[in-house]
Amino acid sequence: MKKLVIVESPAKSKTIEKYLGSDYKVVSSKGHIRDLATSGKFGLGVDIDNDFKPNYIPIKGKTKDINALKKDVLNSEFIYLATDPDREGEAISWHLKDALDINDNYSRVVFNEITKDVVIEAINNPRKIDDNLVKSQETRRILDRIIGFRLSKLMQSKTGGKSAGRVQSVALKLIVDREREIEAFIPTEYWTITADFKDFKADLEKYHGKKIEIGSEIEANEILDKLSNAFKLDDIKQNDTAKNAKPVFKTSTLQRMAANKINFAPSKTMRIAQKLYEGVDIGSETVGLITYMRTDSERVSNVFVAETYEYIKKNYGPEYIGSVKVSKKDKNMQDAHEGIRPTSIYRTPESVKKYLSNDEYKLYNLIYIRALSSLMASAKFLTTSVILENNGYTFKTTGSILKFDGYLKVYAAYEEQTDTILPDFKNYKSNTIIANAILKEQHFTKPLPRYTESSLIKELENLGIGRPSTYSTILSTIKDRGYVLIDDKKFVPTEVGIETTDKLQEFFSDIVNVEYTSAMETDLDKIAENDADNIKILHEFYDKFEPMVEEAFTKMEKKEAEKTGELCPECGSDLVIRNGRYGKFIACSNYPTCKYIKKEEKQNIELADCPKCDGKILEKRTRKGKFFYGCSNYPKCDFASWYKPTGDKCPKCNNLLVEKKDKIVCMNCDYEKEE
Repeated sequence: MKKLVIVESPAKSKTIEKYLGSDYKVVSSKGHIRDLATSGKFGLGVDIDNDFKPNYIPIKGKTKDINALKKDVLNSEFIYLATDPDREGEAISWHLKDALDINDNYSRVVFNEITKDVVIEAINNPRKIDDNLVKSQETRRILDRIIGFRLSKLMQSKTGGKSAGRVQSVALKLIVDREREIEAFIPTEYWTITADFKDFKADLEKYHGKKIEIGSEIEANEILDKLSNAFKLDDIKQNDTAKNAKPVFKTSTLQRMAANKINFAPSKTMRIAQKLYEGVDIGSETVGLITYMRTDSERVSNVFVAETYEYIKKNYGPEYIGSVKVSKKDKNMQDAHEGIRPTSIYRTPESVKKYLSNDEYKLYNLIYIRALSSLMASAKFLTTSVILENNGYTFKTTGSILKFDGYLKVYAAYEEQTDTILPDFKNYKSNTIIANAILKEQHFTKPLPRYTESSLIKELENLGIGRPSTYSTILSTIKDRGYVLIDDKKFVPTEVGIETTDKLQEFFSDIVNVEYTSAMETDLDKIAENDADNIKILHEFYDKFEPMVEEAFTKMEKKEAEKTGELCPECGSDLVIRNGRYGKFIACSNYPTCKYIKKEEKQNIELADCPKCDGKILEKRTRKGKFFYGCSNYPKCDFASWYKPTGDKCPKCNNLLVEKKDKIVCMNCDYEKEE
């Protein structure tokens, strides 16, 4: 009989079986095998009156897999539960042990990377399932089920919203609050004055040593009247400064950096990272290229540090060797394993590029370069600050010169770094410098910008809300439910999203808020560390939450849909205007009994002649509801554009002119129409 190893992913099982040899059989659970039932009180699958005892059942379609695993268990002399090294993975191992009737002939093994040495070391150093981690995950699942089911049913009956959740509702509230801040923002006028010299520019900062603020053009003109073109060189300061490398990625920083630098949505980043972690065929071997990608930690192993130092010394020189970055532990940080790094610094992106897809290569390169640069020396700059005086007014200019590139030797492509190089003021023959011009410029203060996927993830992390492994799901959910739209890569709340947030705040402001949600994460951490009683926490929550739900069902006003004046052709009820994820549509008011939806009559408005054939350009919509502009002869003609054609031609190249943001530009050349 063989020893059985159960992992989560089929791809991972193939890789690990090659490492362990013929004495082992490695199989996959294909993720979770059980979840809460939808029976019992409110369909929660939880016995509220029996200390929240969960009722677990096989996930739909998993019975066949469970039976196959049971057979494998019976035919094995020993079982290793090798699911992912986090709370979710610990819970999956517990479910496997319980559902497959595994007794004491098992061990729990974890590995942060899928390489031969690490996998064998894990098999040789097993442990038992950590019940506290399992309790923490189970408590989170029960909380999310109670809140999700109860609030979703409430929202569906009152607002037309599709769902509400413990974390997603707080994320949506952040977006709605920011939108209202933007709408309420009143711009304030201010002016700046800049002296333009031959080789540099200097900005007005102070008057007789006090910081100056210019609120109107009249004030700016009064200052200009007092200035001459002759400036006195008042002070020069030069300092050596250093810029340190950033630590290796954790989940949130990887998602944010991938969104900003290679334009990957968080869900795409995690999907590709999963593949890189589980294993890639690279010629003669199959190996995991990166460590586990769901982590709060920025630690790196001593083995990786030593290997990377050797690599840096050999390829860049000893002066490029830096220090290990030690980050402060956040209150909700789980430091169970390392940060995200390549499993070997010698597997360079170029050496494995031919085995990867283009997207896999982009992400691996980002992870590799970040990890390599994290152990390289600081970049060093000579920073110069110059003060100029003019009739009591002081102007300042600063500049820096890169003296030693350090970690920027490899990381410069991912970090904006522009040197403002100033002239050598020692070469000036006198202390007087003549400006070519002194210019005034009007400005207005701006509100905080709308959240992007990257900035919302950063905000959730800073506030201690959710977990890095859940961020991509949270963002996908609020988009898929039609609560937000994406405009210029930024979140804009829809009418339904705003309505849902307002109703939740009217009745659940004590629970659906940043502070409560963050405190709940802390409680879940305490359960994992055996410092809190999970049943007590569930009772305290439910005793507060359920009365709020009952009151809301009674008192919350139902949002009445606007009638169209037409009757449903299938049941005779009124047709009403509803809001969906792709905008407004007309449907039967008797939903869900009647599911009639009025089909829109397509109006194919011709916008322009197709530049590739004799067809016409029409406005179209993707399956996800995004507008684009394509040829009427599709699929024979594949012309398509995200930008709306104006119908006019470019005066330079005779190609189509399109609306791009607030400008009219040519699709083909650099022509831009003047306003």
